[in-house]
Amino acid sequence: MKSQQEIIEDFEIFEDWMEKYQYLIDLGKDLDKLEDHEKTDENKLQGCQSQVWIVHQLVDNKLIFKAESDAAIVAGLVALVLSIYSGKSPQDIINTEPNFIKEIGLNQHLSSTRSNGLSSLLNKIKEVAHNHSQ
Repeated sequence: MKSQQEIIEDFEIFEDWMEKYQYLIDLGKDLDKLEDHEKTDENKLQGCQSQVWIVHQLVDNKLIFKAESDAAIVAGLVALVLSIYSGKSPQDIINTEPNFIKEIGLNQHLSSTRSNGLSSLLNKIKEVAHNHSQ
């Protein structure tokens, strides 16, 4: 699990957005692959142009997320988001705003379709957290 500050510092190392995109692609390669039976329509993220599947489980009041994408940069975005939210309690997830997106400039450098997909992913994670925060 990374802090948003650690992510911001990681991105400050790179001089331009080509290097940052390559870093995102590399992050995506480290995502754990989902099992074939987890890649269902039910687990597919809606509102994303690429295919993204996300699953979760609650372990000791911590939500553990796993996700996979068929697109390299999107997989990197997924890896970034999961590094912040996976392994936290539902209430911590609800209380954690994704400030890193603006801080590293992602909001200005993503295409509208990727931006929409990122929003869909964040909304899904928050929705799952709300469902488990009773």
